[in-house]
Amino acid sequence: VEGCVSQVWVRAYLDKDKNVVYQADSDSVLTKGLAALLVNGLSGRPVQEVLRVSPDFAVLLGLQQSLTPSRNNGFLNMLKLMQRKALELLIEAEKGSESSGNGQIVNDNSENTSLDSKVDENSGAVASSQNGSEENSSGLGSRGMRIKEKLERELSPIELEVEDVSYQHAGHAGVRGSDGETHFNLRIVSKEFEGKSLVKRHRLVYSLLDEELQSGLHALSIVAKTPSEVEAK
Repeated sequence: VEGCVSQVWVRAYLDKDKNVVYQADSDSVLTKGLAALLVNGLSGRPVQEVLRVSPDFAVLLGLQQSLTPSRNNGFLNMLKLMQRKALELLIEAEKGSESSGNGQIVNDNSENTSLDSKVDENSGAVASSQNGSEENSSGLGSRGMRIKEKLERELSPIELEVEDVSYQHAGHAGVRGSDGETHFNLRIVSKEFEGKSLVKRHRLVYSLLDEELQSGLHALSIVAKTPSEVEAK
């Protein structure tokens, strides 16, 4: 067997103060310890704080230097999964708040994921368009181009960047059998976001890309701004 494959189970829910609480387990003792590090560090924190955690902290703590490439890749995959669950919980909580008026939701959001050790050395591809001009769009695969075209058509952005970072998650379970296009970074500047909260902007993007999410797209990292917010900086 090449590398190391561990099964990890992650559960996330919101407590009464709307902070994220995590539970995790693994069939590997070492992976269980790494999961416990994230559970203890992230549990009890607001969603926005969880989303702000950068993978760089693994380097600062010396973890990346101490772990094999496969273990380090799996650890970062766990962090990304926990952040995705936090965002999903926030979106669901706001949906519940709008529909019921009380905003109280506790979601048993559990998932079984496989953390593979295989690391891909390929680099990411970026498609960028500003004011209608395109650069490097040929570097994207078919899913990346569909995402770009969908967002351009529905949001008419004045700035759009679509970056395929699936190579950073080569060990993620969903990469196998999906042409590798599973993780994307998006930067969108559009008037369509005006008057919408951060959560509503993200929800809009997720709804536009729902078909892709149902067919192998695993995660999106979204920066969604209005033109006035960009100009203010």
